[in-house]
Amino acid sequence: MRGGGRERLLFAGKVWYNHGMKSEHLRALDEYFCALYSDYVKLSAIEGYVMPDVLYVASDGNIARRDSSCMRLCHQKDCEQLLERLKASLADTTFTFSFAFPTLRERLAGLFHKPAFAKLLPETLRHCGETAEDAGKKLDIEPRFWDLMVKGKLYPEKNTILALALVCRMQWQDVLNLLAVCGFEFRGDEVRDVVVRFLIENSIFNERMRDECLAEYKIYNLPIRRTQNS
Repeated sequence: MRGGGRERLLFAGKVWYNHGMKSEHLRALDEYFCALYSDYVKLSAIEGYVMPDVLYVASDGNIARRDSSCMRLCHQKDCEQLLERLKASLADTTFTFSFAFPTLRERLAGLFHKPAFAKLLPETLRHCGETAEDAGKKLDIEPRFWDLMVKGKLYPEKNTILALALVCRMQWQDVLNLLAVCGFEFRGDEVRDVVVRFLIENSIFNERMRDECLAEYKIYNLPIRRTQNS
């Protein structure tokens, strides 16, 4: 399965999550982000970033090339300062439209087969104890559009699936499956994807902590319906 399932990172068995330390989840997110974020164009443009030696002499005397992961922030001497500079330059440019219309070819195929998202969604929601109706109430999407997505007449955008995963407390593999059937995957070079992946993998679904993590990296475009207490 594409989407980074082989590079999953966990932090101290999630022990840090339950100790009431307000900033600990943000500290863990920063560590995770520095270890996983892979937009090397943006990273190398940060003031003070030191480009690592990609080529080296191997034990057999031949010239070898290091994996591009050596360019990630976690390997930088001034990692913390560089991360703060990156954060200062961030802006949420992710697409905000919550659905897409199927093509004519997809509509014709739908006459014979139920669209994959609509087919997979009920089982996925059962895994987290949700119904389509209740899940829709947690999204900042007009009910009529959500109903069309549930029926397979509209396709969800990536932001919609990520928001759905967070508000319904979905399991990691279920999120990967939903993304895959819609043609998406988790990307290491997308700030939004890395942060949302951290939240899902570490089961950080508490609304306050979730929103603090999203805000820390200036992610505001997910269609999550906020409650009065969040």
